[in-house]
Amino acid sequence: MADPDPANPPAKPPPNPSLDERLAPLRQRIDALDQQIVKLLNERAGVVIQVGEVKRDTDGPIYAPEREKRVLERVRAHNHQHPETQRLPDACLDAIYRELMSGSFALERPLRIGYLGPAGSFSHAAATAKFGASVEYDNLADIGMIFDAVSRRHIDYGLVPIENSTEGSVNATLDGLLRSEVSVCAEVLIAIHHNLMANCSAPEITAIHSHPQALAQCRNWLNAQFPKVERVACSSTSRAVQLAAETPDAAAIGSALAGRLFSVNTQFEAIEDNPNNTTRFFILGHQKPAPSGDDKTTLFFTTKHQPGALTAVLDVFRDAKVNLTHIDKRPSQSTNWEYTFFVDLIGHRDDPKLQAALQDARAHCQSLKVLGSFPRAQQTI
Repeated sequence: MADPDPANPPAKPPPNPSLDERLAPLRQRIDALDQQIVKLLNERAGVVIQVGEVKRDTDGPIYAPEREKRVLERVRAHNHQHPETQRLPDACLDAIYRELMSGSFALERPLRIGYLGPAGSFSHAAATAKFGASVEYDNLADIGMIFDAVSRRHIDYGLVPIENSTEGSVNATLDGLLRSEVSVCAEVLIAIHHNLMANCSAPEITAIHSHPQALAQCRNWLNAQFPKVERVACSSTSRAVQLAAETPDAAAIGSALAGRLFSVNTQFEAIEDNPNNTTRFFILGHQKPAPSGDDKTTLFFTTKHQPGALTAVLDVFRDAKVNLTHIDKRPSQSTNWEYTFFVDLIGHRDDPKLQAALQDARAHCQSLKVLGSFPRAQQTI
């Protein structure tokens, strides 16, 4: 092998580019795209302002559940239109557009939403997931107060839990629907994830605080992980997290939102025994949403005092091929041992088939009242 020529030394390989040098052109592309996105979002906001002006002239509702459903469905369709370029999951785009719609409400007219408090509760988390960060929120002490505030128009909409996949129906909401004249104008499905939070290490925890339902929904996990630690019932999961913030060796089971509000660290996420734990909420208001093409109708009825009356009502819906998705009962609150039945049906009350079925059902009822027709929630948020 020939010796290297000192007059012509071999060229040194170029140094490897640094991380910042490699990322610089990609970041420049992102910055340019962000500029375009912000420009388009503000153009969209300009159209939203015009929509708000039309609604004010015609006294139209600011929040339109059927329009919300169509917008989200159209966004998902756009996302799947070109599979070769799709990168973002539908859930990401849903979250982005819910915040866009929240900002749109603020541009048209700020909305005030009531929820079951205190701040940091799962109802608070559900309200912010549904309506975003650009509306005003009121936390109310009990479900009855939410119905009352909507009825008096002190708030625009109220969010109340109607049933949980683990614990069943919420009786206070059923009773409120029975007494109030407000309408059900939307539903929302919220995944309920319980978290164990504390500002000490796990071995230092001497007590775990939470609402009794939250403790029950995490019973198996607690038995396995903290079998000897005291469990303390609280008025709410939010209050439990606040106690954990105030007490060095205390833990709480609550929402991630409560942890952020009270600055308590999450030690273990999603500790609920049922990983599919979901709560269905009703949105209460005064409007009657138009058909969306995929709707539910909620109603209650009290049957006549005659043999087979309940069967006769159910047979009406069966014969009309109307699908019942939920049925429950509560004391009528007017006569001892008389019960009111709550039913969810597939369809909108403006559908001719459902209108005819409701008319036929009334023949077997002392009373029948439609509480609302609204877009069916199929996505958990």
